[in-house]
Amino acid sequence: MKFLVRLLALVAPLSLAVGAELRGTGDLGVVVERAEGSVQIVDTTRRTRVGRITGLGDLSHATAVFSRDERYAYLFGRDGALTKLDLLAGNVAKRAEQAHNSVGGAISQDGRLLASSNYTPGGVRVFSAETLERVADIPAEYGNGQLSKVVGLVDAPGQRFVFSLFEAGEIWVADLHDPKAPKVQKFKAGKEPYDALISPDGRYYIAGLFGEEGLALLDLWNLDAGVKRILPVYAKTDEKLPVFKMPHLEGRALVGDYWFLPAVGHHEMLVVDRRSWEVVKRIPLEGQPVFVIARPDDRQIWVNFALPDNDKLHVIDTQTLSVVKRLAPGKAVLHMEFTPKGEEIWVSARDDDRLVVYDTETLEEKARLPADKPSGIFFTARAHRLGL
Repeated sequence: MKFLVRLLALVAPLSLAVGAELRGTGDLGVVVERAEGSVQIVDTTRRTRVGRITGLGDLSHATAVFSRDERYAYLFGRDGALTKLDLLAGNVAKRAEQAHNSVGGAISQDGRLLASSNYTPGGVRVFSAETLERVADIPAEYGNGQLSKVVGLVDAPGQRFVFSLFEAGEIWVADLHDPKAPKVQKFKAGKEPYDALISPDGRYYIAGLFGEEGLALLDLWNLDAGVKRILPVYAKTDEKLPVFKMPHLEGRALVGDYWFLPAVGHHEMLVVDRRSWEVVKRIPLEGQPVFVIARPDDRQIWVNFALPDNDKLHVIDTQTLSVVKRLAPGKAVLHMEFTPKGEEIWVSARDDDRLVVYDTETLEEKARLPADKPSGIFFTARAHRLGL
């Protein structure tokens, strides 16, 4: 009898393991369905939807980051909600109403903290990634007690978050080694920084300036040097067109010695030497670029556009620095995301209610998936990259 009990004790765990469906998360991602306040959970290997989570509020400018184990997606809603999604269970693990008007967030270097950038109230709030409990509040206060909108929030090495203050015209660096007592350094940036990026190595933070020409550069290895203005007069003599949608600089593209940056108010992309910060080429485009993103092997740059040209995509060869392919995925192309090693790219066509998948070698369409007004696409490989 005792032998039988011991045998059953050994067999039972094995039976559970065989009966349960086990899978990893490295080929999963989320697609924001902005109109319905829902997200799809997608499998990039099989090009399928594996789940859908609804009731997530205003996702009109929603972004997502991922836990280090890639199981959880943290969704930052425009209405200020912060939601922890369990990609394996396909449900909401936790949810917090953290602000009134939010535009994005980041996860710390150690994966323990989440930071949310807010328009209302202006500032950054920091939460436990495990519990979503608030651990710090950094009001974006300037002038006579005014609060500024916060944009361009990224994570940086050294357990830091870096962000820009739109009305204040400043860049702040917050050290969160002690979450209960953040150490904040403040730098004058220029007029109306609207978005920002961080270099893949975590060294350079670059903020775009809407209120004046040029970009603001902060070297995070040499903070004492302060902010340096770069590209101040690259298009001084050119006619600037009305801006229908601001470029998103976090769709960064640093390839070898060159930055590829969208030109605000112009139908072109700038190729900038990373050492001299001078424009070495201006690549003509068919519209005003919004996202400029590099394939993981840096062989291509993919670009989408603002109205009225937001039904187009351009593919740029990084050797010839020229457009090699023009694609038309559908109406209102809002976002693109490469699979982890870049063999495919997923594209959201909001007004056609679909996702389009392209082979990045042949540039041929591989699949179409239905989606309800899709916008942001975020894959779990982002968990291991800075600034995304």
